Amino acid sequence: MGEKMGSRRRRRGEPAGTAVRSVDGFPVLFQYGQPVPSFDVRADVPGERDYLDLDGRWRFAFDPGDGGIRAGWMLAGFDDGGWQVVEVPLPWDLYDTAGFASYDGSGYGTGTAFRDGYAWYRVGFDAPGTWSGRFVKICFLAVNYAASVYVNGMLLAEHEGGHTPFAVDASAAIRPGAGNLLAVRVYRRPWYRPGATGPTAISCDTELPHKPVDYWPYAGITRGVFIESTTQVTVSKLVTRAHHGRLSAAAVVFNHGGGPAQRRLILDPGPGTGGAPVGRDVALAPGEVGVVGADLPIPAARPWSPADPRLYRLTARLQADGGVAGDAGQDGRAVDTLAARYGMRTVQVAGARLCLNGEPVFLKGLNWHEEIPARGRSMRRHDYDQVVDTAADLGANFLRNCGYTRHPDFYRAADERGMLVCDETDNFWVESRKQRIQGSYGLSAALVAAMVWNQVNHPCVVLWSLHNESETADHAAYRAWVSQLRAAAASIDPQQRPVTWASSTSWDPAFDLADVIGFNEYFGYFYGRDADLGPTLDAVHRAYPGSPILITENGSYADLGRHGSPAETGTEEWQADKLRQHWQQVTARAGYLAGYTYWLLRDYKQRMTYNHNLNGISAMGLVTFDGRRRAAYPTYRDCPNPPG
Repeated sequence: MGEKMGSRRRRRGEPAGTAVRSVDGFPVLFQYGQPVPSFDVRADVPGERDYLDLDGRWRFAFDPGDGGIRAGWMLAGFDDGGWQVVEVPLPWDLYDTAGFASYDGSGYGTGTAFRDGYAWYRVGFDAPGTWSGRFVKICFLAVNYAASVYVNGMLLAEHEGGHTPFAVDASAAIRPGAGNLLAVRVYRRPWYRPGATGPTAISCDTELPHKPVDYWPYAGITRGVFIESTTQVTVSKLVTRAHHGRLSAAAVVFNHGGGPAQRRLILDPGPGTGGAPVGRDVALAPGEVGVVGADLPIPAARPWSPADPRLYRLTARLQADGGVAGDAGQDGRAVDTLAARYGMRTVQVAGARLCLNGEPVFLKGLNWHEEIPARGRSMRRHDYDQVVDTAADLGANFLRNCGYTRHPDFYRAADERGMLVCDETDNFWVESRKQRIQGSYGLSAALVAAMVWNQVNHPCVVLWSLHNESETADHAAYRAWVSQLRAAAASIDPQQRPVTWASSTSWDPAFDLADVIGFNEYFGYFYGRDADLGPTLDAVHRAYPGSPILITENGSYADLGRHGSPAETGTEEWQADKLRQHWQQVTARAGYLAGYTYWLLRDYKQRMTYNHNLNGISAMGLVTFDGRRRAAYPTYRDCPNPPG
């Protein structure tokens, strides 16, 4: 789980024990010794499952001396009456930081936004008596950065990675028909230590990111928490691949119980597909995982595309045949159901073009951070709808999830609106030495594997991004690390989506391992001239003529509300003119360019050592942090997307 300042144990490997195992010839992702379940379930709750939403009021306290374990803060009998009552999910940065969203930096460095180290959350809940003998999981959609999860004083699991959902088996700890206590111990590493000549960055060998990076590390329980109760034999996950009128479906079935089980699984491709349900028998020993697959005709299904984002619903129903404790029901009646939405589409590289449904597509893209002023990383359903709607208003057809994976609601919104997505992990600015460490520690590959497993069914996701601007100096270490990450993605994804990353250089020594060559460029801003972009693109294309190129970042800042000549550095007109120049050079080469991704949609908070005068807000957005449109907004909207 990383390291505590001064005393945290260093682990041999990341704490979830993430592994891809072949089950009945199908790859299944395991964490904590169990198949990783679906986290999209609350959007479509089947009647056979019970859910308890734990979002709301929790008790909270900082633990600056890390004495909470010795003091029994995880115990049900501990008196937390003096603790602060807080909202969950919500970053602790926003509990008491006056003016956090303001551009006024006079108070920068104060408040809970700058409290690091350990903190604890506690909440009581009543578990229904009907949960006796059932499989009960506590699902966290995100906790940043490291979490230890206790139920009724029992340590159930530890987790590392601030933007990846995880599920904890609480079956043995929960008391059905009684009150229960959930406690979560959270750790965020300080980013800097003070010094006589200024702050010094703190680095950790195993954490990701392992050093300060260019965003705000919102801490605590930042996304929702819920409990899911199912029968002991349950469908953990559905994996789909739909193309050319057929659906390849796989259901991961887990016998969590103590006895053997016989079940009948019904797979239904859903209304509007023209497909029919099929049944398969499944027999599982205690603790066994099985995969039931089917290749289903869906002759009436229409392709998913940005112009027509048609979605369908695969349903898996387990029917009882015999019995296992916790599995009520008669033969032939569904005892467990899981559904997954999917779209029928293909994405592939053909020569130097990226193709969607067999036709070349050009990505008019935007980077974005999962963040709003009032709630930080804890956005709500309508906030994700608004992000995708704003991108669509700008004429964009593509969003890059720069730096980390997003809440399930974002992928839902993108699926429904036909927005194409590049998903990315927390492998951010990883140095060569840390790449070698990750080769054995395994967190960077685990994050990639979890990204693919969790988003595998979403038709909006067309690219997997392995990292952002990581060091390339040690070619051997870098290539070995990138190869490990690529293998993690390929081992899980039945669609074999193209793989890319956001390199800091146009001469990345591992570009031959990428399906789509991605790099960030800031010509005319950080280095060189704006006009240098075109010749650079031509040179990269000559070196890799069979690979499409994607500009994963380009942008510049604009002083808040400052207007003037396009030749005047820092004006909104200067920012807009740079955007126009780069767009023109990219689209003039659309024959081998997959697209252009502007940095970025909205201003964002960052915790590094620049922009303190702006309260840590990086002013590079088409929209300000408080929602005002800059001059570059209509400029971007008016940039014509070249025909595919």
